[in-house]
Amino acid sequence: MMLSGKRFWVVLVLALWVVPVQAALEVAVDRQQVALGDSLRLVITATANEDLDALDLRRLLADFEVLQRSNTTSTSIINGQRSQTRQLLLDLSPRRQGLLAIPGLRIGAATSEPIAIEVGPPPEPTDTEETVVVTAEVDRDAVYVQGQLLLTVRIQQAINLDSRSVSELQLDNAYVQPLEQNSFQRTIDGRPWLVHEIRYAIFPEQSGTLVIPAQVFSGRESAGRRSVFDFGAGGRQIQRRTEPVTVRVLPRPSGFPADATWLPASNLSIEESWSTAPESLQVGESATRTITLRGEGLQGAQLPPVTFTAQEGLRYYPDQPDVVDSESGSGLVGQRRDSAALVASRAGDFTLPELRIPWWDVEQDVLRFAVVPERRITIAAAATSRGAQTSALPVDATSPQPLPSTASTSAAAHGVVWQSLAVVFATLWLATVFLFWRRRPLPPAQEQPDPRAVGNEARAFKQLQAACASDSAASARVALIDWARSVLGADRPMRTTDIARQFGDPTLTQAIADLEEALYRRGANPWRGTDLAAAVTALRRQQPGGKSGSHSAFPLYPAAKPAR
Repeated sequence: MMLSGKRFWVVLVLALWVVPVQAALEVAVDRQQVALGDSLRLVITATANEDLDALDLRRLLADFEVLQRSNTTSTSIINGQRSQTRQLLLDLSPRRQGLLAIPGLRIGAATSEPIAIEVGPPPEPTDTEETVVVTAEVDRDAVYVQGQLLLTVRIQQAINLDSRSVSELQLDNAYVQPLEQNSFQRTIDGRPWLVHEIRYAIFPEQSGTLVIPAQVFSGRESAGRRSVFDFGAGGRQIQRRTEPVTVRVLPRPSGFPADATWLPASNLSIEESWSTAPESLQVGESATRTITLRGEGLQGAQLPPVTFTAQEGLRYYPDQPDVVDSESGSGLVGQRRDSAALVASRAGDFTLPELRIPWWDVEQDVLRFAVVPERRITIAAAATSRGAQTSALPVDATSPQPLPSTASTSAAAHGVVWQSLAVVFATLWLATVFLFWRRRPLPPAQEQPDPRAVGNEARAFKQLQAACASDSAASARVALIDWARSVLGADRPMRTTDIARQFGDPTLTQAIADLEEALYRRGANPWRGTDLAAAVTALRRQQPGGKSGSHSAFPLYPAAKPAR
């Protein structure tokens, strides 16, 4: 039985109303390694209609004490759809040492996964007369060249401070990447402290000894205002220095393959994905093959490009690689994604060769391999279309053809009239828009900021060194252009030929030519970044301001990063 229009919409609304909303409950912590007496923040997020106040926290309270509890609610409207997110924020303190767990939480149909928390011994007692303590520590005493070293500058304060800042960390023979900062509470011998941790990922570029200089912390003791008109400078100025840190930088092990990109990491994974299953391909069809490399303790620029080997009957058409960096509790995580369209020109059986990438496990100090096993696929012959066969049949030219009817002739005439009117009205409308645009006042021209900030020469040079060290030709070309723009003060994109002409250095010109040949010449030898790195380093020493420049103090509270 057919429903009337009004009745149909009523039934549809009721059907949508009774569809259950899938509940989602997310649980996250700001740190997974803490000391006994420290605090950590647990964030519980609900996106459906869960009542967070009804959470059963009895299992959580067995191992943690709740220091503070608060709620937040946010509403967003996207494409006309309204959604609401609620969060429960809990500041927790572990009750004992050892491996503890944030248990899985449940509200109705929504559940969360448990989270492991490693609780270490309480920190060493501090001088009872000290109110501000600043220390620096590294996560290891020895690191492999181009491997990751984590530096933590920790500021502990028992008083309120204003205008806090830490000097910028600068190392000549290492690439430095600031990481996210942490703030938490700490209790030592019953005395409460506010702790700020500033972390850096450091990648040494030469073997030998790396000396991290003393870091300087500055702050001013807070002095309460006597009135709203009191704009005094505050209390006394406080300055603290950390002790210098010395780390041994180990050379590349002899057991690592000489012809492979050096990858010292705590973990390296490789993943293969396809837009279409290759086993279902026919001749002439294409499928995109994507290989994703993910290295913990590596920059994305250090990861080598994946080579897609063509063979008779199979051709690859590669896309631009996608290289990104992210952060985790263990430092930087680099990721490189290489994609290529696979097209078959003939039917038959094919074997996609194995992909094997060596890497050095810095935790176990052993050689390992990330592997994508070989794959056998069968390409089917192209299917023949019946419609194509029918349309290909010859037409008898002697057969009488039907003449157009009067109705069709009249319809065609009306179509011509309407098309003419549409053209006239469209022309008038465009003329009106053009006159309005000519008469309106023009806003003052504003120079658009360049997304690649010109002037940060040191960072661009470090990125170029990292790309050359990993023999990544595509990343080295981008980094070279960024470095040259920062040195020359160029406000628009440059070509490598422009760079060679501007500097006029024969060694750099030859290194650029080798780079371009490796990128764009079919069958070229694998590119090595040693010559380009040496040419730029030598040229950089000759350029005024190559290593100098003003560096502002590193802020203790940087701008919040956008949510991922």
